[in-house]
Amino acid sequence: MSDHIVSAYSEELERLSAEILKMGGIVETMITDACRALVSNDLELAKEVVLRDPLVDAIEADAERQIVSLIARRQPMGHDLRMILSAMKISSELERIGDLSKNIAKRTQRLDDNVNVEMRNAILRMAQPVSHQLKDVLNAYATGSAEKARIVWGADDDIDLHYNAVFREMLTHLLEDPRRITAGAHMLFMAKNLERIGDHCTNIAEFVYYQAVGDYLSELERPKQNQV
Repeated sequence: MSDHIVSAYSEELERLSAEILKMGGIVETMITDACRALVSNDLELAKEVVLRDPLVDAIEADAERQIVSLIARRQPMGHDLRMILSAMKISSELERIGDLSKNIAKRTQRLDDNVNVEMRNAILRMAQPVSHQLKDVLNAYATGSAEKARIVWGADDDIDLHYNAVFREMLTHLLEDPRRITAGAHMLFMAKNLERIGDHCTNIAEFVYYQAVGDYLSELERPKQNQV
């Protein structure tokens, strides 16, 4: 293979990784802004978050086209093949994170005055470690670090603990005032969306680890927290 072909191939792989990281950056802001809109009851910001979702979908579609083209033209093997397949899986996980963030923003627009500050802040407390988890796994992908990916993968139990705490807190608020039942249901769905985002981050960590070392992290290695 000539130096020119090798150089062009490397540029294509780098371009694909850049697309995945761009997608990751957008969904990062979607989580942050969706929860900021919730806490401040900023309905305009919530609408903006919803409008970002089509951009995430478009980047995923473009990445998929790049992946199909790379496999067809380059017939990658070894690490390159793992990199391309991982990019395909990771883009799908990021698209789902975008959808879940959009759902949080949509539910924010449906809340009424029965949602108090404590209920909003409970979601924010859970969102913070979830956002950190996404940031860390994107950093693991950017650096190709199997160790960083393993750390994110092992932190999933912490998100489950946060979810259990928020679930119990929301039930307490609902029992105190039945008028909060409808709004409280929205809040519980938001918490579940964040918990699912944590699961998608864990999946991304598994793909990053596979890309780096060519082996799989075993679910049997990590005890799972019981969820309420």
